[in-house]
Formats: sequence, structure tokens, C-alpha cells
Amino acid sequence: MADQPHEVAESIRHLVGQDLDFSLVMTLAGLLKKVPPPEAPGLRLAILGGFTTQPLCELIRLQLFALGVSCTIYEADFGVYRQELLDPASALHAFAPDVVYLAVNRHNLGPLPRLEDSPAQVEALLASEVAGWATLWQAAQARLRCQVIQDNVDPPAYRTLGNHELRHHAGVARYLARLNLALVDAAPAQVTIHDVAHLAAAAGRWKWSDPRYHFQAKLPCAPEMLVGYAHSLATVIAAQRGRSRKCQVLDLDNTLWGGEVGDDLIDGIRRGQGDPVGEAFLAFQHYLDDLRRRGVILAVCSKNDERLVREVFRDHPEMVLRLEHIACLVANWQDKASNLRTIAQTLEIGLDALVLLDDQPAERELVRRLLPEVAVPELPSDVSGYIQALDRHQYFQTTAIAAEDLQRSSMYQANTVRRAAESSAGRIDDFLASLEMVATISPVTAANAERVAQLRARSNQFNLTTRRHGAARVLAMASDPAFITIALTQRDRFGDNGLVSLLLAEAKEQELRVDSWIMSCRVLKRGVERLLLNLLCRAARERAATAIIGEYIPTAKNALVRDHYRTLGFAPLSDAADGSSLWRLALGQAVEAATAIAIASP
Repeated sequence: MADQPHEVAESIRHLVGQDLDFSLVMTLAGLLKKVPPPEAPGLRLAILGGFTTQPLCELIRLQLFALGVSCTIYEADFGVYRQELLDPASALHAFAPDVVYLAVNRHNLGPLPRLEDSPAQVEALLASEVAGWATLWQAAQARLRCQVIQDNVDPPAYRTLGNHELRHHAGVARYLARLNLALVDAAPAQVTIHDVAHLAAAAGRWKWSDPRYHFQAKLPCAPEMLVGYAHSLATVIAAQRGRSRKCQVLDLDNTLWGGEVGDDLIDGIRRGQGDPVGEAFLAFQHYLDDLRRRGVILAVCSKNDERLVREVFRDHPEMVLRLEHIACLVANWQDKASNLRTIAQTLEIGLDALVLLDDQPAERELVRRLLPEVAVPELPSDVSGYIQALDRHQYFQTTAIAAEDLQRSSMYQANTVRRAAESSAGRIDDFLASLEMVATISPVTAANAERVAQLRARSNQFNLTTRRHGAARVLAMASDPAFITIALTQRDRFGDNGLVSLLLAEAKEQELRVDSWIMSCRVLKRGVERLLLNLLCRAARERAATAIIGEYIPTAKNALVRDHYRTLGFAPLSDAADGSSLWRLALGQAVEAATAIAIASP
């Protein structure tokens, strides 16, 4: 095994994606321990449990590995999560986690309502419970500067009040439902509530919370449920680390509609009311449209006649998805692996951002073999199972929804129009001037922290250091006078690009040191880089700095910005064997360059 660590690791990564039972997954978790850890430091994850967490820890590590996130885990002793967080001398504080996971359930709550309690007494219990957890969140922010993920509460499967449980003001199920909502409402930007209550409901509450395992081993659920539990938690962590997928690629015949448009023509495909199969495809399209509305990019990859395909999207009266909803449409007779590469290049995203849905097993296997970066879930033969088959993977997991997410589809369509305008322009300066670009500059605040966190997580190519600071750390920087934080939003005559750049820098010893410089590739080479340098130079002079220091740390995805500082006029300071480099710009030599971007008031 030591001779082939990469092959073993990739085999484990591939197998974790399959539907395996608890014992087999634990076997894979054991094998993963024998794979040499990556040289680069990974996520530092602390798991603080109010129940037995050992098997969950192993499965979380495995699921994160399958999602491309390496980690070092600190597992606290059973039930001491409060002491660990509140005691500055605890081993948790020495570990210095990036993320603290509070693995708790209803057995870790304070007193529950009694039937004789008045409504006011129930309200006081609820407020006290939320305040207790908020105290722990505040301790994590103040002392550890880390993200917090906390489980919500799965209600018991039994109901002592029967059908009246949700109506009575002191009903336990009602109280726990209100508590879950109150936790979400009270959680600040650096705290994410993990929805275990949904996992329990989806699995079936009696099946989920088999009481034998609580009494015998203090497990949070039945062992076979731990696999889905760990996967759900891992997708939340991976989303915070920028590992969520971005684009749903769709086959068409018997995937988006029933039948084959080339044979059945537009009137013959099954896609609408009055036909059980047609209604199932209709429901699936509504589900995909909801994904699009929340920010998932939709694309088409089909072996088909493009003219007929466009006709269906344009003219079929019962189509939910229309041409304007598809960011990239590729319909021809080439192999799908080649077409998926074209889609990724057109949308300027990586292959590992794509999920392919295809009803044909042979096509799925081809893409898995030739493009292992693309996620290709199995689909059942019955279209009514398509939603479940896709949804359970949580490829598009998110921890926040920002205004930019709701506009992402139109942003990518507008970018296509921009590229067409650029190709028709005679000179690049004329093209940039024609865009009528306007930027809004603001510091990082609690109001935009979630949007900043999303940009930081999603941006891998134009990211000079790929430091994955959580919202807690970025907010701490924003409150520190030594730091400058710049969040830049941009719009032009084709539409609003939303938040497109984040810059974090620290004034230190007469230098302004750039910690993070992140930008969306949607606005690459349009002057945003130069505008940000101008702002950085002004901030440096205000702090009496004499130079700006920039750092480049190479990754598998950010070769795009290897020469970023050189292009902006920085001089090289040092180069390391791993490809990282330091750069210096003397402010006495820095001259502000004109850009075609106007600055608006925030």
C-alpha cells in the first residue's frame, strides 16, 4: 500500500460515493488511516460531543476526504464541550481549530416544558436555552476566532400528546420545533446550524433514533444512520471550504423529458399534465428550476439535433425550463466527455464543479472513466425517483443564500453577451469603456460577511493564497485597526455581477502585507485588479507604510495568478521550492493607473 498511496486514496475516494452500509464504510475509514496524509496542512476540525462521537469522527474524516477536504481532527472527551470552550487552558484552545463542531442532541438540552407550565414559563425556557448556546458561540468567536457548526435537535419519535402535540403550548414536539427555528434565527454569520432534524425525518424517526443505541452506547442514532449523518455534516464543512459543485449538466431525452425528440418530435415527448410519466418529468423540472433560482448553473449536454432541442425549450407549452434558464447548451453527436470539457471552458469553471445527470448507464460510465472529476450519480429507471437520487448527494450544499445567488443564472448569460461584445470590439480599451462599469467599495461588515464567505469559498482560480478564513476570522480582521478589508461589487450595462472581489491586508512594520486577494473570474482583465491596487496603495500611504508585500502560494487551481504581482509592477523578493513567492511594491515607485471603472458611493 505504501508504494501506491495515490491509487489507494483514489480508490477509497471513489468507493465512498457508492451506497455502502455502515460496516463497509467503517472498513474504508480504517483503510484511510493507512494512507499517508497530504503534505499541505488541512482543515483543523474540533468535534465536541454531547454523545459518543468516535464512530462519527471516523466517518466525517472519510466523507471529507471523499469531498476533497483533508483534515486534522481533535475529538474532545464525552460531554465536556462546555468546559472545552469556556476554559482557555483546555486542549481545545491549544489545538486552535478552524471549525468547532458541536455534536449535540435533545439529551444535551436543559429542562423541557411540563404540561402545567404557563405560556410565559415556556417562553422563558426557550430564551434560556438559546442564550446558553449563544454563550458558547461567543466564546468560540472571542477566544478561537473559528467557525462553529452545531446540530439542531431531532424530536423523539413518540408523542405523548398524540395529534395535539404541536398545538399545545407546552408540547415537546412544538417546543423543539420552535427551538430549532430560534437557534437558526439567533446564529451569527460565523455559526451554522446543521439540520439533523431533517435527517431524522427523512430516514424515519423510529428507524433513526432506535433507543437501544442511546442506552447502550450513547450514540446519537442507529449505526446505519451514521453514514448519512457524517455525509451531511461533511457537505456543510466542504461548502464552507469551497468544495460544493456549481453546475448541473442535463442530458435531455428520458432525463429532462420522456421520449426522444429526434424520433417523437416536439409533440411526442412526455412532459406535462394528464400523464403520470409526464407529470414526474414536470416535477423534476420544477425541482431543477428551484436549484437554478438559488444559484445553481444549469447546462445541457445532449446527443441531439441542436435545432430540435432549441425548439423544444422555446416552443413546448409545458416546459418549465426555457432557453434563458440554460447558461450553456451543447447538443451534437460528439462524445459527452468532450462536450463536458467545452461546457466547463465556456462557463469558466472547473470540471470538478460539474454534476452530470444522464439516464444512460453507458454514458455515465464513460464520463466516470474519462472525467473522474465530474460527479455522475446513478439514476433509477423510474423518473419519479430522480429528485431523491440527486438531492441525497447534496452536491450543491450551501450555508448561506446571498443576493448574487438569486441572480447567478442571469449573470452567466450576461457574461456570454459580454464575450460576444468583446470579440466584436476593435480595441480592448474601447470594449472596456463600452461596458460602463461601476464599482462599489466597502469594508467587510456583519451585513456582508456571508456574501464574503461565499466568494472566499467559491473562488479557487483567482486566489493568491487560498487561505480559507471563516466568517469569524474575517470579522475579527475587520474590527482590527491594523487590517484593511475591501469588498468590491461591480455592475455594468449588461447587468450586476454582485460581489466580485475581496482583499485583506495587514499593516505591519511600515509595510502593508496582503493576506488574501480573491476575485471572481467573471471580471478578469477588466481593470478590477488595477483598481484594487490603487485602493491598496492609498490605504498603505494612509498608514505611513513604505511598501506593499504580496504572497503567492500555488495550488492545483490557481496557476492563473502566478504572475499577478509581476504584472502589477511588484518586484520579486523570494521564491520557494514549492513554487510560492513573495513580492514587494515600493510605494515611492507606485503610480496609480487609470481604469474604465467608476466608483459609486456604497
